[in-house]
Amino acid sequence: MKEKKWLTNKGFFEIGGKILHDVMKDLNSAEVGLHETKLTGSGNVLIDTTKKFEPGNDIKFLSVPQTILNTIKRISKLNHKIDFPIVIDLDDLEEFETLEDVRAAIVYCIDLSSTMKYSIGKIGTSRIEAAKKALWGLYALNKKFFPNDSISIVGFGSMASLIDPYDIPFLKTFDANDNFLHYTNYQAAFRLAKKILQKSSAQNKRIVMITDGQPSACFIDNIHQKNEIISDKPYSNFYTPDKNVIFKIKKERDMELNINEESMVYLCYRYKKVDPKINDRTVMEAKKCKREGIDIDTIVVSDEEELLKYAQDLEKKLKGKTYHINQENMDEVLVHDYLTNTRKVLSSQHIW
Repeated sequence: MKEKKWLTNKGFFEIGGKILHDVMKDLNSAEVGLHETKLTGSGNVLIDTTKKFEPGNDIKFLSVPQTILNTIKRISKLNHKIDFPIVIDLDDLEEFETLEDVRAAIVYCIDLSSTMKYSIGKIGTSRIEAAKKALWGLYALNKKFFPNDSISIVGFGSMASLIDPYDIPFLKTFDANDNFLHYTNYQAAFRLAKKILQKSSAQNKRIVMITDGQPSACFIDNIHQKNEIISDKPYSNFYTPDKNVIFKIKKERDMELNINEESMVYLCYRYKKVDPKINDRTVMEAKKCKREGIDIDTIVVSDEEELLKYAQDLEKKLKGKTYHINQENMDEVLVHDYLTNTRKVLSSQHIW
Protein backbone atom coordinates (compact mmCIF):
# COMPACT_ATOMS: atom_id res chain seq x y z
CA MET A 1 0.00 0.00 0.00
CA LYS A 2 2.99 2.31 -0.46
CA GLU A 3 1.22 4.28 -3.18
CA LYS A 4 -1.15 5.68 -0.54
CA LYS A 5 1.51 7.30 1.61
CA TRP A 6 1.17 10.64 -0.23
CA LEU A 7 -2.30 11.21 1.29
CA THR A 8 -1.41 12.80 4.62
CA ASN A 9 -3.84 13.71 7.38
CA LYS A 10 -3.83 17.32 6.15
CA GLY A 11 -4.30 16.26 2.53
CA PHE A 12 -7.17 13.94 3.34
CA PHE A 13 -9.18 16.64 5.07
CA GLU A 14 -8.21 19.32 2.55
CA ILE A 15 -9.75 17.23 -0.21
CA GLY A 16 -12.67 16.36 2.06
CA GLY A 17 -13.01 20.08 2.69
CA LYS A 18 -13.21 20.74 -1.04
CA ILE A 19 -16.02 18.21 -1.31
CA LEU A 20 -17.70 19.97 1.61
CA HIS A 21 -17.16 23.35 -0.08
CA ASP A 22 -18.86 22.09 -3.22
CA VAL A 23 -21.71 20.85 -1.04
CA MET A 24 -22.16 24.28 0.58
CA LYS A 25 -21.97 26.00 -2.80
CA ASP A 26 -24.68 23.78 -4.23
CA LEU A 27 -26.86 24.33 -1.21
CA ASN A 28 -26.51 28.10 -1.39
CA SER A 29 -27.33 28.19 -5.10
CA ALA A 30 -30.47 26.16 -4.41
CA GLU A 31 -31.45 28.43 -1.51
CA VAL A 32 -31.37 25.51 0.91
CA GLY A 33 -29.36 26.47 3.97
CA LEU A 34 -27.78 24.41 6.68
CA HIS A 35 -29.68 26.50 9.21
CA GLU A 36 -32.88 24.72 8.20
CA THR A 37 -32.20 21.81 10.50
CA LYS A 38 -34.23 20.28 13.30
CA LEU A 39 -31.02 19.81 15.23
CA THR A 40 -30.35 23.51 15.68
CA GLY A 41 -31.49 25.43 18.74
CA SER A 42 -30.21 25.52 22.28
CA GLY A 43 -27.10 23.45 21.90
CA ASN A 44 -23.41 23.81 22.61
CA VAL A 45 -21.71 23.29 19.23
CA LEU A 46 -21.44 26.59 17.36
CA ILE A 47 -22.08 26.67 13.60
CA ASP A 48 -21.61 29.53 11.17
CA THR A 49 -25.26 30.40 10.51
CA THR A 50 -27.27 32.90 12.57
CA LYS A 51 -30.84 33.63 13.62
CA LYS A 52 -32.73 36.30 15.56
CA PHE A 53 -31.75 36.43 19.22
CA GLU A 54 -34.35 34.99 21.57
CA PRO A 55 -34.61 36.71 25.00
CA GLY A 56 -33.36 34.36 27.67
CA ASN A 57 -30.71 32.73 25.49
CA ASP A 58 -27.03 32.89 26.48
CA ILE A 59 -25.53 36.16 25.18
CA LYS A 60 -22.17 34.47 24.65
CA PHE A 61 -23.56 33.20 21.32
CA LEU A 62 -24.32 36.73 20.04
CA SER A 63 -23.01 37.52 16.55
CA VAL A 64 -21.65 41.04 17.02
CA PRO A 65 -20.94 41.74 13.30
CA GLN A 66 -24.41 40.61 12.21
CA THR A 67 -26.07 42.51 15.06
CA ILE A 68 -24.31 45.78 14.11
CA LEU A 69 -25.18 45.21 10.45
CA ASN A 70 -28.85 44.77 11.40
CA THR A 71 -28.74 48.03 13.36
CA ILE A 72 -27.20 49.96 10.47
CA LYS A 73 -29.76 48.54 8.03
CA ARG A 74 -32.60 49.51 10.34
CA ILE A 75 -31.32 53.09 10.78
CA SER A 76 -30.70 53.44 7.04
CA LYS A 77 -34.25 52.38 6.22
CA LEU A 78 -35.51 55.19 8.46
CA ASN A 79 -33.33 57.64 6.51
CA HIS A 80 -31.60 58.63 9.72
CA LYS A 81 -27.98 59.64 9.97
CA ILE A 82 -25.75 56.95 11.42
CA ASP A 83 -24.02 58.41 14.49
CA PHE A 84 -21.63 56.58 16.74
CA PRO A 85 -22.09 55.13 19.25
CA ILE A 86 -25.12 53.56 17.60
CA VAL A 87 -28.14 52.47 19.62
CA ILE A 88 -28.95 48.78 19.24
CA ASP A 89 -32.55 47.61 19.55
CA LEU A 90 -33.55 44.21 20.82
CA ASP A 91 -34.78 43.25 17.34
CA ASP A 92 -31.28 43.91 15.95
CA LEU A 93 -29.69 41.18 18.02
CA GLU A 94 -28.52 38.16 16.05
CA GLU A 95 -27.10 34.96 17.55
CA PHE A 96 -25.18 32.02 16.16
CA GLU A 97 -27.11 28.81 15.79
CA THR A 98 -25.93 25.76 17.66
CA LEU A 99 -26.17 22.00 17.43
CA GLU A 100 -26.76 19.69 20.34
CA ASP A 101 -23.50 17.92 21.12
CA VAL A 102 -24.99 14.45 21.39
CA ARG A 103 -22.28 11.83 21.25
CA ALA A 104 -23.10 9.13 18.70
CA ALA A 105 -21.41 6.05 17.28
CA ILE A 106 -21.82 5.60 13.53
CA VAL A 107 -20.67 2.88 11.17
CA TYR A 108 -20.76 3.71 7.46
CA CYS A 109 -20.96 0.53 5.36
CA ILE A 110 -19.96 0.88 1.70
CA ASP A 111 -20.90 -1.74 -0.87
CA LEU A 112 -17.86 -3.07 -2.81
CA SER A 113 -19.70 -5.74 -4.80
CA SER A 114 -19.14 -6.04 -8.56
CA THR A 115 -22.45 -4.35 -9.53
CA MET A 116 -21.13 -1.12 -7.98
CA LYS A 117 -18.97 -0.77 -11.12
CA TYR A 118 -22.06 0.03 -13.20
CA SER A 119 -22.69 3.63 -14.21
CA ILE A 120 -25.33 5.87 -12.65
CA GLY A 121 -27.17 8.81 -14.14
CA LYS A 122 -26.59 10.71 -17.38
CA ILE A 123 -23.04 11.70 -16.44
CA GLY A 124 -21.87 8.10 -16.53
CA THR A 125 -20.08 8.11 -13.17
CA SER A 126 -19.83 4.63 -11.67
CA ARG A 127 -21.84 3.75 -8.59
CA ILE A 128 -18.65 3.11 -6.61
CA GLU A 129 -17.27 6.57 -7.42
CA ALA A 130 -20.56 8.18 -6.38
CA ALA A 131 -20.57 6.06 -3.21
CA LYS A 132 -16.98 7.02 -2.34
CA LYS A 133 -17.76 10.70 -2.84
CA ALA A 134 -20.83 10.34 -0.63
CA LEU A 135 -18.85 8.49 2.04
CA TRP A 136 -15.98 10.97 1.98
CA GLY A 137 -18.40 13.89 2.20
CA LEU A 138 -20.31 12.33 5.09
CA TYR A 139 -17.09 11.55 6.95
CA ALA A 140 -15.94 15.17 6.54
CA LEU A 141 -19.36 16.41 7.68
CA ASN A 142 -19.25 14.21 10.76
CA LYS A 143 -15.79 15.45 11.69
CA LYS A 144 -16.74 19.09 11.12
CA PHE A 145 -20.14 19.29 12.82
CA PHE A 146 -20.04 16.36 15.25
CA PRO A 147 -16.39 15.93 16.26
CA ASN A 148 -17.31 13.88 19.34
CA ASP A 149 -18.95 11.14 17.28
CA SER A 150 -17.26 7.76 16.95
CA ILE A 151 -17.02 6.96 13.25
CA SER A 152 -16.08 3.63 11.65
CA ILE A 153 -16.02 2.50 8.03
CA VAL A 154 -16.90 -1.01 6.83
CA GLY A 155 -16.46 -2.26 3.27
CA PHE A 156 -18.41 -5.33 2.18
CA GLY A 157 -18.98 -7.74 -0.68
CA SER A 158 -19.87 -11.28 0.29
CA MET A 159 -17.65 -10.69 3.36
CA ALA A 160 -17.01 -7.51 5.35
CA SER A 161 -13.90 -5.71 6.57
CA LEU A 162 -13.07 -2.71 8.74
CA ILE A 163 -11.70 0.10 6.55
CA ASP A 164 -9.29 2.88 7.45
CA PRO A 165 -11.06 6.19 6.60
CA TYR A 166 -7.93 7.31 4.78
CA ASP A 167 -8.43 4.42 2.35
CA ILE A 168 -11.80 5.77 1.14
CA PRO A 169 -10.33 7.31 -2.08
CA PHE A 170 -8.60 4.02 -2.95
CA LEU A 171 -11.50 1.61 -2.46
CA LYS A 172 -12.21 -0.73 -5.38
CA THR A 173 -15.00 -3.17 -6.09
CA PHE A 174 -14.44 -6.91 -5.90
CA ASP A 175 -14.66 -8.93 -9.11
CA ALA A 176 -14.91 -12.56 -10.22
CA ASN A 177 -11.15 -13.04 -9.67
CA ASP A 178 -11.68 -12.46 -5.95
CA ASN A 179 -13.16 -15.90 -5.37
CA PHE A 180 -16.87 -15.00 -4.93
CA LEU A 181 -16.20 -11.94 -2.77
CA HIS A 182 -17.97 -9.86 -5.45
CA TYR A 183 -21.48 -10.80 -4.24
CA THR A 184 -23.49 -8.50 -1.91
CA ASN A 185 -23.97 -9.63 1.67
CA TYR A 186 -25.86 -7.08 3.80
CA GLN A 187 -25.72 -9.53 6.67
CA ALA A 188 -21.91 -9.39 6.70
CA ALA A 189 -22.01 -5.59 6.94
CA PHE A 190 -24.65 -5.65 9.70
CA ARG A 191 -22.74 -8.24 11.75
CA LEU A 192 -19.43 -6.41 11.66
CA ALA A 193 -21.07 -3.02 12.27
CA LYS A 194 -23.00 -4.42 15.23
CA LYS A 195 -19.78 -5.94 16.62
CA ILE A 196 -18.12 -2.51 16.43
CA LEU A 197 -21.07 -0.64 17.96
CA GLN A 198 -21.45 -3.12 20.83
CA LYS A 199 -18.09 -1.88 22.11
CA SER A 200 -19.31 1.72 22.23
CA SER A 201 -20.96 3.34 25.25
CA ALA A 202 -22.65 5.97 23.06
CA GLN A 203 -26.36 6.44 23.63
CA ASN A 204 -27.08 6.91 19.92
CA LYS A 205 -25.89 4.20 17.54
CA ARG A 206 -26.43 4.10 13.80
CA ILE A 207 -25.52 2.10 10.71
CA VAL A 208 -25.57 3.93 7.37
CA MET A 209 -25.52 1.63 4.34
CA ILE A 210 -24.26 2.99 1.01
CA THR A 211 -25.26 0.46 -1.64
CA ASP A 212 -26.83 -0.05 -5.04
CA GLY A 213 -29.76 -1.88 -3.54
CA GLN A 214 -30.09 -5.66 -3.32
CA PRO A 215 -28.27 -8.47 -1.44
CA SER A 216 -27.20 -11.59 -3.30
CA ALA A 217 -25.55 -13.50 -0.43
CA CYS A 218 -26.05 -14.36 3.24
CA PHE A 219 -24.36 -16.41 5.95
CA ILE A 220 -25.19 -20.04 6.67
CA ASP A 221 -24.33 -20.68 10.31
CA ASN A 222 -25.23 -24.36 10.70
CA ILE A 223 -26.04 -27.53 8.77
CA HIS A 224 -29.76 -27.12 9.40
CA GLN A 225 -29.82 -23.81 7.52
CA LYS A 226 -27.84 -25.34 4.68
CA ASN A 227 -30.14 -28.35 4.38
CA GLU A 228 -33.18 -26.08 4.42
CA ILE A 229 -31.89 -24.30 1.33
CA ILE A 230 -30.80 -27.49 -0.44
CA SER A 231 -34.24 -29.04 0.08
CA ASP A 232 -35.70 -26.21 -2.02
CA LYS A 233 -32.76 -25.71 -4.40
CA PRO A 234 -30.53 -28.83 -4.67
CA TYR A 235 -27.91 -27.05 -6.80
CA SER A 236 -27.33 -24.08 -4.51
CA ASN A 237 -23.87 -22.52 -4.19
CA PHE A 238 -22.08 -22.26 -0.84
CA TYR A 239 -18.71 -20.69 -0.27
CA THR A 240 -16.01 -20.37 2.36
CA PRO A 241 -12.96 -18.20 1.48
CA ASP A 242 -9.70 -20.10 1.62
CA LYS A 243 -6.48 -18.91 3.19
CA ASN A 244 -4.99 -17.85 -0.15
CA VAL A 245 -7.89 -15.47 -0.81
CA ILE A 246 -7.64 -14.02 2.69
CA PHE A 247 -3.90 -13.44 2.21
CA LYS A 248 -4.44 -11.91 -1.23
CA ILE A 249 -7.03 -9.40 0.05
CA LYS A 250 -4.83 -8.50 2.99
CA LYS A 251 -1.80 -7.95 0.75
CA GLU A 252 -3.48 -6.15 -2.16
CA ARG A 253 -6.13 -4.13 -0.31
CA ASP A 254 -4.92 -4.05 3.29
CA MET A 255 -8.28 -5.49 4.37
CA GLU A 256 -8.86 -8.00 7.19
CA LEU A 257 -11.99 -9.99 6.32
CA ASN A 258 -14.30 -10.55 9.28
CA ILE A 259 -14.57 -14.34 9.14
CA ASN A 260 -16.40 -16.82 11.34
CA GLU A 261 -14.78 -20.15 10.51
CA GLU A 262 -17.98 -22.00 11.43
CA SER A 263 -20.03 -20.08 8.85
CA MET A 264 -20.23 -20.30 5.09
CA VAL A 265 -21.81 -17.96 2.55
CA TYR A 266 -24.85 -18.83 0.45
CA LEU A 267 -24.63 -17.23 -3.01
CA CYS A 268 -27.59 -16.57 -5.25
CA TYR A 269 -27.71 -13.74 -7.77
CA ARG A 270 -31.10 -13.09 -9.36
CA TYR A 271 -31.44 -10.20 -11.77
CA LYS A 272 -33.32 -7.38 -9.99
CA LYS A 273 -34.76 -9.88 -7.50
CA VAL A 274 -33.66 -11.19 -4.12
CA ASP A 275 -33.65 -14.85 -3.14
CA PRO A 276 -36.24 -15.37 -0.33
CA LYS A 277 -33.74 -17.13 1.95
CA ILE A 278 -31.25 -14.30 1.55
CA ASN A 279 -33.96 -11.73 2.19
CA ASP A 280 -35.13 -13.52 5.35
CA ARG A 281 -31.65 -13.74 6.84
CA THR A 282 -30.85 -10.14 5.85
CA VAL A 283 -33.98 -8.83 7.58
CA MET A 284 -33.34 -11.06 10.60
CA GLU A 285 -29.83 -9.65 11.04
CA ALA A 286 -31.07 -6.08 10.64
CA LYS A 287 -33.73 -6.64 13.31
CA LYS A 288 -31.04 -7.96 15.67
CA CYS A 289 -29.32 -4.59 15.27
CA LYS A 290 -32.57 -2.77 15.97
CA ARG A 291 -33.10 -4.79 19.17
CA GLU A 292 -29.71 -3.54 20.33
CA GLY A 293 -30.83 0.05 19.82
CA ILE A 294 -29.01 0.50 16.51
CA ASP A 295 -30.79 2.53 13.82
CA ILE A 296 -30.19 1.66 10.17
CA ASP A 297 -30.42 4.10 7.24
CA THR A 298 -29.70 3.40 3.57
CA ILE A 299 -28.24 5.58 0.83
CA VAL A 300 -28.98 4.06 -2.59
CA VAL A 301 -26.58 4.84 -5.44
CA SER A 302 -28.60 3.49 -8.33
CA ASP A 303 -31.29 4.76 -10.69
CA GLU A 304 -32.93 1.34 -11.09
CA GLU A 305 -36.41 1.27 -9.53
CA GLU A 306 -36.16 -2.38 -8.41
CA LEU A 307 -32.97 -1.75 -6.46
CA LEU A 308 -34.35 1.37 -4.81
CA LYS A 309 -37.61 -0.38 -3.91
CA TYR A 310 -35.78 -3.17 -2.06
CA ALA A 311 -33.98 -0.65 0.14
CA GLN A 312 -37.22 1.24 0.77
CA ASP A 313 -39.07 -1.93 1.76
CA LEU A 314 -36.26 -2.93 4.10
CA GLU A 315 -36.26 0.49 5.79
CA LYS A 316 -40.05 0.33 6.22
CA LYS A 317 -39.57 -2.86 8.24
CA LEU A 318 -36.83 -1.16 10.29
CA LYS A 319 -38.57 2.25 10.54
CA GLY A 320 -35.44 3.82 9.11
CA LYS A 321 -34.70 6.24 6.27
CA THR A 322 -33.82 5.72 2.61
CA TYR A 323 -31.94 8.34 0.59
CA HIS A 324 -31.70 7.96 -3.16
CA ILE A 325 -28.71 9.69 -4.73
CA ASN A 326 -29.39 11.48 -7.97
CA GLN A 327 -25.86 11.88 -9.32
CA GLU A 328 -26.48 15.41 -10.60
CA ASN A 329 -27.73 16.67 -7.21
CA MET A 330 -26.05 14.22 -4.85
CA ASP A 331 -24.36 16.78 -2.59
CA GLU A 332 -27.54 18.69 -1.85
CA VAL A 333 -29.50 15.59 -0.93
CA LEU A 334 -26.78 14.22 1.30
CA VAL A 335 -26.10 17.35 3.30
CA HIS A 336 -29.60 18.65 3.69
CA ASP A 337 -31.08 15.36 4.83
CA TYR A 338 -28.08 14.28 6.84
CA LEU A 339 -28.20 17.41 8.99
CA THR A 340 -31.97 17.76 9.22
CA ASN A 341 -32.34 14.08 10.10
CA THR A 342 -35.78 14.09 8.47
CA ARG A 343 -37.71 10.88 8.05
CA LYS A 344 -38.61 11.07 4.39
CA VAL A 345 -38.03 8.89 1.38
CA LEU A 346 -36.47 10.43 -1.72
CA SER A 347 -37.20 8.39 -4.82
CA SER A 348 -35.98 8.69 -8.36
CA GLN A 349 -39.46 9.90 -9.36
CA HIS A 350 -38.99 13.18 -7.50
CA ILE A 351 -38.07 16.34 -9.39
CA TRP A 352 -34.74 17.55 -8.06
